[in-house]
Parts: sequence; structure tokens; C-alpha cells
Amino acid sequence: DVTDVVEPGAENRVTVVVNNVLTWQSIPPGYVEETPEGRRQFYFHDFFNYAGLHRAVWLYTTPTSYVSDVTVVTGLSGSTGTVNYRVETVGAESSEVRITLRDAERAEVARATGSSGELSVEDVHPWRPGEGYLYDLTVELWGTGEAPIDVYSLAIGVRTVQVDGTRFLINGEPFYFRGFGKHEDSVVRGKGYDNAYMVHDFVLMEWLGANSFRTSHYPYAEEVLDYADRHGIVVIDETPAVGLNTGIGGGIFGGKPMKTFSEETVNAATQDVHRQAIRELVTRDKNHPCVVIWSIANEPESDTPESRAYFEPLAAEARRLDPSRPVGFVNVMLAPADKDVVSDLFDVLMLNRYYGWYVNSGDLANAERALEAELQAWVKKHGKPIIFTEYGADTIAGLHSVTPIPWTEEYQADLLEMTHRVFDRVDAVVGEQIWAFADFATGFAIFRVDGNKKGVFTRDRRPKAAAHLLRRRWQRLA
Repeated sequence: DVTDVVEPGAENRVTVVVNNVLTWQSIPPGYVEETPEGRRQFYFHDFFNYAGLHRAVWLYTTPTSYVSDVTVVTGLSGSTGTVNYRVETVGAESSEVRITLRDAERAEVARATGSSGELSVEDVHPWRPGEGYLYDLTVELWGTGEAPIDVYSLAIGVRTVQVDGTRFLINGEPFYFRGFGKHEDSVVRGKGYDNAYMVHDFVLMEWLGANSFRTSHYPYAEEVLDYADRHGIVVIDETPAVGLNTGIGGGIFGGKPMKTFSEETVNAATQDVHRQAIRELVTRDKNHPCVVIWSIANEPESDTPESRAYFEPLAAEARRLDPSRPVGFVNVMLAPADKDVVSDLFDVLMLNRYYGWYVNSGDLANAERALEAELQAWVKKHGKPIIFTEYGADTIAGLHSVTPIPWTEEYQADLLEMTHRVFDRVDAVVGEQIWAFADFATGFAIFRVDGNKKGVFTRDRRPKAAAHLLRRRWQRLA
């Protein structure tokens, strides 16, 4: 709030300062070492650690009394929809809150007064995958004058999300995730937000028949979720909690030997920052109908007593903030069903597995057997929906061979086909999100050839052979 420091009528300079240093008490974590060449940043996540501002900075004004927050939770019962709302205000103790709900044709369908309540919508048009139907919720703050003091409009979708045994339900209907883990990354912009690139990526996903994606491994620009709302694209929304695992480095097992959880590394202060990241994610994105799962971490250590002590209160906090959505985390291959000690805290199982790549490399027959055996172990232990949030193989575009060998386009396609055969045999699998949508920049590593090459598109969005394979499969599944 700059109210007390600006001078009305004068020119005021706004300076935005960002700190990109990662420490053990940041999310994501990292550490800085002094080297002969100077200070060097180390981190545990496998994407380039861009610095600076990636998105727009806005300076806006409010009246003295204003609407500060709106929370919406929707429901469905037959052809009737419900919209439960809660409005928070500042400086408006004697003001009245008025609510109006309009459909996509701007016809009024419900109205109410008061800072909280429930709207009933007859003959409701639900928000559903592939059809992003949105209503407009207008909140007006009235005083004694002839015009409202403040007005806030919010696009909402009426839909429900539920986990039922091993099924994932949207509006009471089983939903199967087809899509990707992505990155906000492009050749021209790096991590900077770009309208044209965003639309281009969504058009490519539509061409493939994808219906979902995960915001790996951080909250994406708000414009991305707005677009997903309008087009009926389902989103797994993730915090920036990536790299909470010193046992892996850049997707390769056997990183620098140090404890993940300790007084010197990830500790109670880190947990507080992580908790705040969850609050910020839910507060910002809670009203987006496209968001159906909160993912509170990607590939953390999850097979030790320390990891359970760390994640138990965080899972509870996410559920307290939003009881209407399932909560999950993305499990790493180092913590299979017989070693994992935290998945019982969550509503869905989200697995990153690289059978045929990091393990059973080049041996797809044994990879297929090992993958199915692990899946059956998860089904037996938890009986929850399983979403594959990462699987795939690094692939050099244009590299071909008569026999499928790693790094060729043929091998990537064969590995995906093998994995899909297993998915089709296990009923508890309710989603497949390939890693990755497109190649992306990473830090230097001997196993990274100009970045991570697991994309089914190149970094400049040219399709590899796997893209056409996915298109055939997903159009059939749709």
C-alpha cells in the first residue's frame, strides 16, 4: 500500500525490487556457495532459474471502503445450481453488499443482499470439461449515496469436483485427465508471460485432444487460468514447492549427499514459507472453475518420518483453506508404495514415473512389467485415483533409427505406447499427463542436451513423432 508515500498531483516513481536468491528457507529451496569465480547459486529443480520480473506489475486504486475478497463455492443438484458466496470488505461497516448473478447472455438469474449467502440457479448451465460456460457474479458495495461505493465482477463456473473410491468425478461424471506437465518457457521470452505463446500452446493442446495440464512447478500467470476457465480446460494447480528432495538432481538419482530435512536444510522456517505459498495459491486461484486439484509439492522426499512430520500440517492447511477440492502432491519414483509414508494424507495419487528411461532404460519389456507391478501395489495400499503426472523420454527431434533406441523419436513413441498399455489395464488410473508438453531450458548438466528434451514438441513448438501418436490416442479416448 503506497497511499502514505505518494504525493497527489505530483510525479511518483514506482520501483519494483525482486530477490531471486534461493536458500534452504525459500520455496523452492537452494543454497549459495562462495567459489573462486564468486557467489554461485545451487538448486534442486530441473528448469532454468530465470531472474527478474516474468509478468506484469499493476498499480491500482481503491475507494476508502472497498471489496477486498470474494470466495465462491458452487454445487449441483439435478438442473439446479447453487452458488455459495462470502464477501470481505474494508472500511465498510455500515455499507450494504448486493450480489447479482448473470448468465453468458447477460440475463439476470439470481440476486441477493448480505456479505454471505447462497444463490439458487434454475436450469443451470454447468461448467464442464471442453465447455467453459461462465456466469458473471457482480458484487456491489453500497453506502447512502445514489451509486455504489465499489463494484467487483467475477467470472464463475458452476461445477462440482469429487473423489469416489478410485474415480475422479467432475459434475458427478468420471473424468480422465489427458494432457501434460508444462513450463512457462519459450525461446523468445524465457519465462516471461506472452499472450501469443499462451494461445498458441492452448491451440496445440486442442489439436492433440488434451483436456488438462498441471502448472508444473509453480502457479502460472493468471491469464492462463482465465483462458482455461473460458475454454473448459482442467487444471492441476501447483505451488512452487519443487526441489524438496536432495536425493535427486535434475531428474537423475544420486544427487549431492545431504539430508533434506534437518535444522541446517529444510526446516520449520521452510515449512512456514511453504504454508504461506499454499495460502497464496488458494487465495489467488480459489474461484477458478478450471482448478480441480491443489498440488502442494512436486517430487519431495516422502519416505522418511521427517517428511511425514513436514507434510501432515501442510496437507491439513490446504484442506482447511479449501474443503471443496481434492488435495495432492506429486510422488517421486524414489518413494514407491512400500516406502512412501505420506500419501495417505492426500485425496489422490499423482505419480511421476520414468520406466524405460531412468530405470529399465532401453528395455521396454521389463519396464512394462515393473510399471504394472508398482501400479497394482498402489491400488492395493490406498485404493485412490491415480494420475500419472510425468512419464516420457528425452528425444532429439530428427534423430531416427531402424530399431527404437533411447533419444530417438521412435523410442519416445514406443515408450509412450508401452506406458499407455499399462494404464489401460489398471482401472484406478484416471489420467495421463506426459512430461513434457515442449522442450525447455534447464541449468547445465551433462545429461541435458541444450535443456530438457522430453517434450512432444520442440522448444519452438514443432511436433515430434510422439505428438501424432498422442493425437490418435486422445482423439479416440475423447
